[in-house]
Amino acid sequence: MPFKHGRKVMVIMPAYNAEKTLQRTLDDISMEWVDDILLVDDCSRDGTVALARKLGLQVIAHPKNRGYGGNQKTCYTEALKQGAEIVVMIHPDHQYDPTVIPELIQPILDGRCDAVFGSRMLGGHPMEGGMPKWKYLANIFLTAVENATFYMYLTEYHSGLRAYSRKYLETVSFMANSDDFVFDSEIIAQGVLHGMRIREIPIETRYFQEASQIGMGRSIVYGLSILKTLVKFKLHKKGILKFAMFN
Repeated sequence: MPFKHGRKVMVIMPAYNAEKTLQRTLDDISMEWVDDILLVDDCSRDGTVALARKLGLQVIAHPKNRGYGGNQKTCYTEALKQGAEIVVMIHPDHQYDPTVIPELIQPILDGRCDAVFGSRMLGGHPMEGGMPKWKYLANIFLTAVENATFYMYLTEYHSGLRAYSRKYLETVSFMANSDDFVFDSEIIAQGVLHGMRIREIPIETRYFQEASQIGMGRSIVYGLSILKTLVKFKLHKKGILKFAMFN
């Protein structure tokens, strides 16, 4: 069966308690651009799995909660196993806008880059979409530190809407990463170290009651974990210490 754009495009959804928002997320995905959708459920306490199966999605259900990073490990491993050439991560909580999938994957299809991230900062005014001010300021601070560390310029490193090429996912050792939220930063650091080309597109986000968010306490831990990852990156690159995740 030929793929719609010459290369297999698979959407992966790391899901946790997404029953109330899954249908809305799917309604915004253009199947003219997507060949397959996989939902990996991280031991939800609601009806996410039953609904996903009813909607005809491929579903993998973790028997116990493995964390956000652990969920992504299953997502990417299975996508590669099924021959995906481009893997698009979309949170099924409808916080991020899936209608931008064409803009997200076209640069990879054209061979212009290895990954594309949706940026809330390029998208205009994220606080107008409901982003808390403290989260907005923390995002700006961490992004500035990450740019200084990686010697590159992105407007945001913390988006939950991303597209990766098969080359990117096969090059980095994502299975060596954390099972927690810092996975998203670790996989970028790995890509930078291996010379992966990364681009951004502007996106808008929605903050509402059903959208998954972490509180200030978990966010502080997340921020400190990012800074720790940046220190590891520098030490590894300078040859002072070696870390398995960067091999």
